[in-house]
Amino acid sequence: MNILVINAGSSSLKYQLFEMNDRSVVAKGICERIGIDGHIRYSGKGKTYDANVKLDDHAAAVKALIELLTDAEYGVIKEMSEIGAVGHRVVHGGEEFSESALITDNVLAAIEACVPLAPLHNPPNLVGIRACSAVMGDVPQAAVFDTAFHQTMPPKAYIYALPYEYYAEDKVRRYGFHGTSHRFVSERAAEMLNKSIKEVKIVACHLGNGSSLCAVDGGRSADSTMGLTPLEGVPMGTRSGSIDPAIIEYICTRRNMTVKEVTNILNKKSGVLGVSGVSSDFRDLDDAYNNGDERAKLALDIFAHNVKKNIGALASGMGGIDALVFTAGVGENNAVVRSLIVEGLEFLGVEVDAAKNTPACGEIDISAPGARVKTLVIPTNEELVIALDTQRLAQQKN
Repeated sequence: MNILVINAGSSSLKYQLFEMNDRSVVAKGICERIGIDGHIRYSGKGKTYDANVKLDDHAAAVKALIELLTDAEYGVIKEMSEIGAVGHRVVHGGEEFSESALITDNVLAAIEACVPLAPLHNPPNLVGIRACSAVMGDVPQAAVFDTAFHQTMPPKAYIYALPYEYYAEDKVRRYGFHGTSHRFVSERAAEMLNKSIKEVKIVACHLGNGSSLCAVDGGRSADSTMGLTPLEGVPMGTRSGSIDPAIIEYICTRRNMTVKEVTNILNKKSGVLGVSGVSSDFRDLDDAYNNGDERAKLALDIFAHNVKKNIGALASGMGGIDALVFTAGVGENNAVVRSLIVEGLEFLGVEVDAAKNTPACGEIDISAPGARVKTLVIPTNEELVIALDTQRLAQQKN
């Protein structure tokens, strides 16, 4: 079975086509500048295609990528009917979804109801689903939710200390995100430890432009650093992470700004970009740090300090830790940041072998000999998780 995985943004659509017999990616690419002018990047069967293509909307983008997938020169399939199902990354499923789901009218309505909780993400996710329906007709589609994995968190972890009616009536709670990534790397970590996932306690660190940590206890999410939105938690590329809530009113008053304006700053102009004044890209921060830029060093130190604190907090909440996992762009590729994070965690049993901890080292155990806690670098594969869930749901339907 071939599974097409879609990750739709407001003006983009990333895609991968999986051959599920061997779980291989046979084609992938991105449609960009949708609704502006249009551009497609595509690779498949050892060939690449990179060109400006008019893309008036997401349906036009889906049509264009299907044409490439079935093209006589570039394509990897003969006709659209060879695509067995489509899997969509959907950011927010609220409390409605504790697992992936085949898309129906009721599921679409539930995703729509979560738009106030993820106004930047769920609308384009819905657009991607509807675009595929318009072009691909009755091909089964599945929604794989970033939040679903975290629905196993206990109330003590997800309820905020606010008047209870805000949760009961308005659904204000911690939801957690990056669930497909945390699920994938924790399962892979258990395999690397030669243990059942039910036997291990793992702190998974998904560190990239967006970053979150998750306590995975016996294969279930027990706690997460992200909250009602992806703004909570550790500092990120442009997001502030957790701050004193009173700061918002204080800045509004001092600088004559609205709450919406300050929230925009917290989301798009804060994090390591805001502190460093250099970039939200950790590679740029490394370069600036190596050239003596003190604010770049401060940004890296703040990031590492906050990740370190949260590792300790999550491990404490589980009553122990067997493995610490680094994944995503920064977690997988930035040895300097990993070193800053693990320094001082020896009391937890975390010790890293400096010779193994090299940039872009791939999947590897970087623990020092004799370390009580394994420190692992595991490249994430959220798209494969989406493809596997979509295949399972499509087969159940049939």
